[in-house]
Formats: sequence, C-alpha cells, structure tokens
Amino acid sequence: MVRSDSTREISLHGLGIAPGIAIGPAYLVKPGVESVPYYNLMPDAVADELARLEGAVAKSRKQIDRLREKSSALPQAAAEEIGFLLEAHASMLGGSRLMRGITRRISEERINAEAAVVAEIQVIADSFAGLEDSYIASRAKDVREVGMRVVRNLIDYTYKAFSGVPLGSVILAEELTPADTALLDPARIAGLATVLGGAEGHTAIMARALGLPTVLGIAGIVESAHTGDTIIVDGGRGIVVLNPSPEKLAAYREEAVALDKERRTLKRLRKLPAISRDGVTVTLRANIELPSEAANVIDSGAEGVGLLRTEFLFMNRRDLPGEDEQYQAYRAIVEKMAGMPVTLRTLDVGGDKLAPAFGHESFSSDNPALGLRAIRLSLKEPKLMEAQFAAMLRSGAHGPIRIMLPMISRLEELRLARASLMRVARRLKRKGVPIADPLPPLGIMIEVPAAALSAEGLATQADFFSIGTNDLIQYTLAIDRSDEQVAHLYDPLHPAVLRLIQMTTQAALTARIPIAVCGEMAGDPRFIPLLVGLGVRELSASPPKIPFMKRRIRNLAVSGAVARARAILEQPDSASIAQLLDEFNAGEAD
Repeated sequence: MVRSDSTREISLHGLGIAPGIAIGPAYLVKPGVESVPYYNLMPDAVADELARLEGAVAKSRKQIDRLREKSSALPQAAAEEIGFLLEAHASMLGGSRLMRGITRRISEERINAEAAVVAEIQVIADSFAGLEDSYIASRAKDVREVGMRVVRNLIDYTYKAFSGVPLGSVILAEELTPADTALLDPARIAGLATVLGGAEGHTAIMARALGLPTVLGIAGIVESAHTGDTIIVDGGRGIVVLNPSPEKLAAYREEAVALDKERRTLKRLRKLPAISRDGVTVTLRANIELPSEAANVIDSGAEGVGLLRTEFLFMNRRDLPGEDEQYQAYRAIVEKMAGMPVTLRTLDVGGDKLAPAFGHESFSSDNPALGLRAIRLSLKEPKLMEAQFAAMLRSGAHGPIRIMLPMISRLEELRLARASLMRVARRLKRKGVPIADPLPPLGIMIEVPAAALSAEGLATQADFFSIGTNDLIQYTLAIDRSDEQVAHLYDPLHPAVLRLIQMTTQAALTARIPIAVCGEMAGDPRFIPLLVGLGVRELSASPPKIPFMKRRIRNLAVSGAVARARAILEQPDSASIAQLLDEFNAGEAD
C-alpha cells in the first residue's frame, strides 16, 4: 500500500473542479456505519432479501471496479500494489466464505442482510484472532472493509460527521454524494479532493457553489494520505500535493495571497452594473443550493436568484418536508433578497441527486438519469407538487418570485403543471391565505434536446426559458457528467450543443419571453461572449463567479460577440469553434 511520510512530497493529478487554493491538514473520510438494523424476516420475504443483498453486492463490485480503473493511472509499483488489494476485495464479493456465510444466515436464520453481514464478519474475525500472523491479520481487516462496503450500500449510508472536522481541514474521500457535500461548512472546511466524480456532476456543482477549492478523480488519494498530513488542493489546475516541500508550500501560499487580492479587487464591481463597452445590459443572477448562500448573493453583486435548487429541503433526511416547512425556507430567502426576484425551481431529484425520503423504489431504473426524476416525479406524485407550489405561492407574498419546472420535454408536462399551480392558487385564495399577486411567472428549464427542438411550441405556453447547459450537454452527447471515465468527452462547444442553444434562444426572442442560461457555461468567462452573442441577456451562476462574469461583460463589445457567434455557428467541429472563441477572447484582452 502506498503511504505518505513526513519527508516525501507526492503530487497527484485529477479534475480541477472549483478554482482556488486550499492549504491545511488532511481529514481522511473512512465511512463507517453507526448502527446496523437487525430484524427477522417472514419466510416469504427471504427471496426479496437475497435479491437486495445481490443488488448491494453488484453496486460494491462496480465501486471497486471504478477504483481499480482509476488506480491504473498511478506509478507502476503503486498501481500494482493497490490493484492486488482491490482484486482481493473483488474476489471476496464472489463465492467466498464471507458471501456464503451471509447468504446462509439470510436463508436459514431469516435475518436481514445488514445483520447477516455484520454477524459473518465477526465470526471470521474471531477465527483469525488467535493467529499471530500479520498477513492473516491484514486479511481479516480486508474482510471487514468489504463487508462494511456492502452494508453501506444496503442502507444507503451518507457521511454525517463533518461538524467535528478540525477547522481549516481538507476533506479526502473515496466519493462524496451531493447530499454529503451539502453538509460541508466553508467556514470550517478549506477544500476537497476525492477519488471518484466528474467535473459536471452535481457534487462538483455543489462544491463550486460553496466556493471550496476542489479536485475530483484523484486516483490513489485515499491510499496515499493520512489524517493530519499537510495537503495543498489546487482547484484551478487539478493538482493535489501531499506533504509539500517548504519551497512548494511557500510558493502556493504566495499564490493564495495573490488570488485573495484579486477577489478583493473584484469586489469593487459589486455595485456597478453589468453593461458592455457598447452599452448592452446583461442581468446577472445567482444559483444557490442552500439558504445559507443567500447572503453571498447580495455580497456578489448579483441581481437576485436565477435558480434556487429546492432539493436541499429533501436531502439528508428520511421524511418529506411539509408545506409549512418549505414555505418558511423559501420565505426566508425571498425576504433576504429585499425585492430582488427569486427563481424557485421545483424538485429535481434523481440521477446523482437521490433523496432518501423517497426510498430506493422511486429510483430503481437501470439508468436514473433517464428515469423517474424532476418534473416526471412531481407529476406522478401530485400531492408532493401541490405542497411545493403552495409553499412557493405563499412565499411570493413576501417578494417577487418566479417558478421554474425542470426537465420539461413536452408541452403536456407544462400544461399539467400549470393546471396544478392554478388549482393550488384557487384553494389558497378560498382559504384567505396570502399568496403572490399577481401569480408568478411559470417558466421551464431547457435541458433535454426534445425541449430545445420544440422550443417554438413551448414558448407559446411558458412565461420564460432558462437553459440548463449541464444536462443539455449530457443528454445531447450521451455523456454521464458525473463519471470521471468519460469526463473528457463532455464538450460545451460541440456544434450540436450550440445549435440547440441558438434554436432555444431564437424561439424565446421571437415569442418575446425572457431567456436565461443557468448552467455552468454561464459562469465561465470564456463562454460569456458566445452566449451573449447568441442573444442571451440573462446569466445565472454560483455567487463566487458573479464578479468574474461582471468583469468580462464590462470589458466586452457585444457587437463583436454577435459577429463572432455567427461565425462559430458555421464551424463543423469543436476544435474550430474553440479556436475562434479563444482568438476573440484574446483579442479583447489585448
């Protein structure tokens, strides 16, 4: 096993997710399970329990396979050593003594799978305990690690202990879900690095929203580090340095000071409008994941909230929030904005955003990204949607709001949602409950090709459009944006993606409805001239990106951007498009 020591500097490379430099002590997350349920099964439930075990084992195999693929990028000696370990773990998930014992306990003792795993681990550990052999002792440890991996997958374990992490720590983990990442407090956590994860997955989006320097897809990080090691996370370059030399540490500290100085300089733009050199105004709004980010919206100079992801109310809990709880949360954000608009998106769970309160059966599809998620789930569960609509309408009595529907692919979905919204509004009015008056605009996210291709028809019924470029790129290019193995294929400048954005923008402009971009493309100054050149006049991104976006717009000549966008749309491939775009950006910087 590769281990760090106090004199050896190790540099590892991955995907730079959120820019910035974090320097601090490593905090290695080795997930455990606080309590394992134990219960007896009825005879007719045994087959289902064995199937549940099989599903958890299959997920465990997939996790180990992904780790094995990532480890191949390490130096040969390290890759071989880690590979042998993972091979041993994989073999234990086959016809091993461990798995045979677990299966027997479920079948004969009729106990749940988690309890069967823990019981069998203990028996094997006890049988090894009296043997004074370091190799055997290490094998006992492997058995426990494999067994607890299966248990975590059986109970859908998520990390809970981040509140106890030492101040200024850098989190290192095999993988963090979006719900795990939501638990990170930027006031306590300096940065983040994991083995698994893609640049455009929701975990990455959450890390950027929190402003945490982050690198994902780092093979060997968990095996190479110890809690307490000094670590540098360079989120811009995608580099993690363990036990840096004094010279490396000094250089990075100097760079961190320079970055902090640049941020303070950009803060001077906070109260200035986002107006181009030739007088074109672009509205900049913020995407937020959590209520705690509301203060950051104002500090960034954004003009309200362009996307509030309401999933925060549904994550890290086993029950569903009621109407009143949602109302209080939305109201607090609306009031914090002091008259600036807040765009509330209805629930978008599924894919890489799983909410335990819905249970596994809600997301049992082989491909959750194409299954029951977002608007599809809301329409299938009308009480869920009506409670959310009621909470949103009530919050609208305290300030301007817009309501946005995710993953719309057909006109009928929009019509059904609007009918539900109107029913809820009539019910609240009959009861004398204060709500938004007039009713808020109801818009849709354009994030699947079907919506972009039928944008003209959707524009006749929607009050506004917002292009979610993250999913639009994913679905257009058939790329799982959370999978680091295909992350290099995720291409915002693919001609098909740009044509879909252009079609959507043109449909909105023709119908004279507002059109915004709220995906990650909006927050990247490199892409801003292209989006503005295509006709977009509203951009929404995480609060830390707003000052950089404003600086780019204030230095931009929109007339030139329009001409360059037209030329770009004529290009046949991403390379030609990138060249034209980068030449334009470089020319404006001269």
